[in-house]
Amino acid sequence: MHNGWSIFFWVVYPYAMLILFFGGTIIRFNRYGATITAKSSEILEKKQLMIGSILFHVGIILAFFGHILGMLVPKSWTAYFGITDHMYHIFGSLTMGIPAGTLALVGMAILTYRRMTNDRVRATSSINDILVDWLLLIVICLGMACTITGAFIEFDYRSTISPWVRSLFTLHPQWQLMNNVPLIYKIHVFSGFLVFGYFPFTRLVHALTLPWQYTYRRYIIYRRRISVN
Repeated sequence: MHNGWSIFFWVVYPYAMLILFFGGTIIRFNRYGATITAKSSEILEKKQLMIGSILFHVGIILAFFGHILGMLVPKSWTAYFGITDHMYHIFGSLTMGIPAGTLALVGMAILTYRRMTNDRVRATSSINDILVDWLLLIVICLGMACTITGAFIEFDYRSTISPWVRSLFTLHPQWQLMNNVPLIYKIHVFSGFLVFGYFPFTRLVHALTLPWQYTYRRYIIYRRRISVN
């Protein structure tokens, strides 16, 4: 029974969330493209939105690439270049992880506070908007908890969680690697995959819309209007 739950949480559930992410995003873009928008509420309140949005986006982008390096780059690769576990921990977790997480956490806290306390912003918010804000806030808090916890316990996620993540993409999931992972890390991973599965059904999908047309469209020529007397 224990193995059955482990297989569900670390094989079935991650694949289900990834299928929702990729399949849902494709369907959203192809069939409901007009609904993809950030739906800015800047006109209702600007100061908190500007501060929170900048902090959140800078922090979450840094954290995202930090996760990519930590999850997808094998431990043997960094060791080949002479990067020890201690050096990697200092740079990855302390030098980059904590500042990035702090920026994302403060930014998301401001945005969530703004949505929940500003009457006009809350009135124009959907249930999805509120759920996404709280979900992101929880995931970021869990991530910070993992980073801080990692400084006090002997746990190497690069020998457990990282190879498990890579095994998902090779279609040979090594779910056994997650058995001895501390609970706080498991909850963070679980909630992180929940964000991926929920992603296509929210306004977060606008993050994938890049203005590619600006790279190939023709120049717009402006001519001064000359009045003839």
